[in-house]
Amino acid sequence: MFRQKLEDSFALGQKMQAKCKHSFIDACVRTMTIKSGRHFLQIPGPTNVPDRVLRAIDNATIDHRGPAFRDLTLELLPKLKSVFQTEGDVVIYPASGTGAWEAALVNTLSPSDAVLMYETGHFATLWSQLAAKLGLEVNIEPGDWHGGADAALIENRLHEDNEHKIKAVAVVHNETSTGATTNVAKIRKAIDNANHPALLMVDTISSLASIDYQHDAWRVDVTVAGSQKGLMLPPGLSFNVISEKALKASETASLPRAYWNWTEMLQANKNGFFPYTPATNLLYGLNEALDMLLEEGLDNVFARHSRLAEATRQAVRAWGLEILCNNPDEYSDSLTAILMPSGHDADAYRAVVLDNFNMSLGSGLGKVAGNVFRIGHLGDFNELMLAGTLCGVEMGLELAGVPHQSGGVNTAMNYLTETSLHKTISNNRSAA
Repeated sequence: MFRQKLEDSFALGQKMQAKCKHSFIDACVRTMTIKSGRHFLQIPGPTNVPDRVLRAIDNATIDHRGPAFRDLTLELLPKLKSVFQTEGDVVIYPASGTGAWEAALVNTLSPSDAVLMYETGHFATLWSQLAAKLGLEVNIEPGDWHGGADAALIENRLHEDNEHKIKAVAVVHNETSTGATTNVAKIRKAIDNANHPALLMVDTISSLASIDYQHDAWRVDVTVAGSQKGLMLPPGLSFNVISEKALKASETASLPRAYWNWTEMLQANKNGFFPYTPATNLLYGLNEALDMLLEEGLDNVFARHSRLAEATRQAVRAWGLEILCNNPDEYSDSLTAILMPSGHDADAYRAVVLDNFNMSLGSGLGKVAGNVFRIGHLGDFNELMLAGTLCGVEMGLELAGVPHQSGGVNTAMNYLTETSLHKTISNNRSAA
């Protein structure tokens, strides 16, 4: 009897020891897979959502037919106009930016209408493909994905269109896939020089609230935007800004539209409501994000983005790497797209950075897939966040065996320190 109990106790002890051993191993594995600290989300959108916006979204959902919601809508719409720099109507959709692309087209055009577009990159291409699916005649000028839309070429095409078959010119202000901007004021001038009646449509999804954009001053007819980049919100809201000319065009446009119909939205918005269930909690966040932007001041927002972008580009040059956009006048202040050296895969490099430093960098898209990685430096972003980002990039280059020169981080830090000093001196002089 005693011997049996002793053997049972010994067997139980062995089982417990084995269990403890496996538990220890499991704990070690979890420790290796769980990343401490915060994840660095350095893609060009969605961007980091600031705490103020997260806390606003965290409010209890309210009746979207009630007075509190009405007051929210009537409060945020004028602030939204300020960010677009417009006095015109702004429409908010519970949708991605793709929805706003479609809304711009179906509200203003009719089947077989011709649209002139310019292939600045992946997103310009996607917009043109969407237009073709809607039954529009798409004339897309090929580009090399190294710069913005060519205003002179667009002007020539419009001069050739003696019968005014082209009903709209559509361009992307900041091409997220390449890090190149288009000078919208020059596109407006090209249309005017050709004395052409085409509508001007502009995608500002990755430029709004990051790069100066002036809907009214540049006489844009339809502006397209989304919530998940410079507006510092999660994905889920998109926007159309509408000129009087575009509203007039919508009266005779015959492409099918229901969900995207401007008329029903504008009528409901006058009283603070929507024609269907809105994204209530995202609107809480939008209102808070607009407050943050206006508190900082749009000029300061643009200057901050410009400074952080230049620091990033200086780091890239110091590493000896090549920026995809080859025209300094068209460099994006929202993101920088970087070409990998020949024989090195951008996605493999991004995987090394993610695995080792818990940082997501933007992938190459379309024609530049595997050849480019992208650093997002837009939205709720400052010097220390950029320094951490660039450290991760430089360490990743070393670990992945990508040929480069060291010192990019120091170059960027020196630039940021120097420009901070100049800013401090300037502020002190102003105060005196």
